[in-house]
Amino acid sequence: MRKQVFTLILLFLLFFGLATCSHNTPTNLAENSLPHQNQSFRIWWSQGFLPEENEVVARLIDRWEKESGKKAELRLIPLNNIDAETQKALKDGNPPDVLYSATAETNLIPSLAWQNQLADVSDLINPLKYLYNPTALEAVYFQNNISKKRSYYSLPIGQQATHILYWRNLLQESGLNEQEIPTNWDNFWQYWKQAQDSLRQNGKSDIYGLGLTMSALGTDTFLIFQQFLEAYNVKILDKDGNLLLKDPANREGIIKALKQYANFYKDGYVPPSSVEWKDSGNNVSFLESQSLMTANGTLSIPLTQKLEQNPYNKLSTDLYLNKMVTRGWPEKPGGGELTSILGVKQIVIFEASQHKAEAKSFLSYLLKPENLNQFLKEGGKGRIIPVMPKLLQDSYWNNPTDPHIPIAIKQLNGLTRPSYEVFNPAYSEVLSQNIWSKAILSIVKDGLSPEQAGDEAIAKIEQIFAEWK
Repeated sequence: MRKQVFTLILLFLLFFGLATCSHNTPTNLAENSLPHQNQSFRIWWSQGFLPEENEVVARLIDRWEKESGKKAELRLIPLNNIDAETQKALKDGNPPDVLYSATAETNLIPSLAWQNQLADVSDLINPLKYLYNPTALEAVYFQNNISKKRSYYSLPIGQQATHILYWRNLLQESGLNEQEIPTNWDNFWQYWKQAQDSLRQNGKSDIYGLGLTMSALGTDTFLIFQQFLEAYNVKILDKDGNLLLKDPANREGIIKALKQYANFYKDGYVPPSSVEWKDSGNNVSFLESQSLMTANGTLSIPLTQKLEQNPYNKLSTDLYLNKMVTRGWPEKPGGGELTSILGVKQIVIFEASQHKAEAKSFLSYLLKPENLNQFLKEGGKGRIIPVMPKLLQDSYWNNPTDPHIPIAIKQLNGLTRPSYEVFNPAYSEVLSQNIWSKAILSIVKDGLSPEQAGDEAIAKIEQIFAEWK
């Protein structure tokens, strides 16, 4: 019964979000319409999963229109389509003026900056530098292969990191004390294996200690595994974008990370279906209590249960406040804080835009702290954390009774770095081809040794960089 309840809650939220997103909100929102032939100022935006996400964007544009006297056409595009549609529009010579895609920071924006297809927005960022955290600024300082210089080619609006989550109630059932969760790297992972062993002894044969994604069907595997590479001090690139994989210490770290990660699956501590999970797979497994713990690239899992507090939502409120726990990562194997790799959400203006003045006017308006905070709170629902520390003073972000958002912010206030593609866009192709995920699968499914899988991954990465243009 417990699993059925969790599944129904999840399916309801997913269906509700996707269904209601198809309804038009304010009149300046031209959802899924074709671009107007009069080449008006056009904004393309990732369609949200909840109606509030779309409505807050439309309201901000409406307010900017009234304040500036200018007009904009907003087009909402489903998340799975927006990057491909943008690439097609660029190929056809008809891109929008402004783009916000919730996934573009990994595969699209670094390449477009490299190709000189994005407008330099230094004049927007420089006056606001004092408001930003340093990693966010570093994450949007891209190399332009035409000018042969680095500059700011996108505007950071929010950040995400990979967090650890676990079930307090299931841990209690295992007989282990959550106050004794180790901070030592190896002992930390052994702890969850011990919890599974204990649950199995108590007849819980369908609960796995580690809900870690093993598939090459999405982004979760490489987001999690890159934190393992970070733990083993692997340096793929330097800040000039040069590969460092010839260093024997980096090869050794890659092999150690692959061996540990793959052994979780081979030893039976990860659900067998994890080799086929898409990005929602670990979410579903965790919410159905099939996994005692998981790692996730956002707070989306607990936030599915953060509903309005009323008699109808008592179950969800209890799950959010009392049963789900968000925590930081353990220390690295050699000791010391683990650096979190940030995903920085970004907005861009295209170099081909005929409406750069309007675009910069709108983005200057959006970047006002009060406006950006409204978007992140009402639109992001906490999934995207502010990159302006000043915004974190808002009670929404530092509510001491919230057991998840302040913990995530504490992690983000620790050691962080941007993802490697900002230093060299060729690394975005490494992620797009899921090189790390395929290396893991080659061990758990094809029987390769970690040494073989590691050497194959290194060879493929070197080939990608050699062929990059």
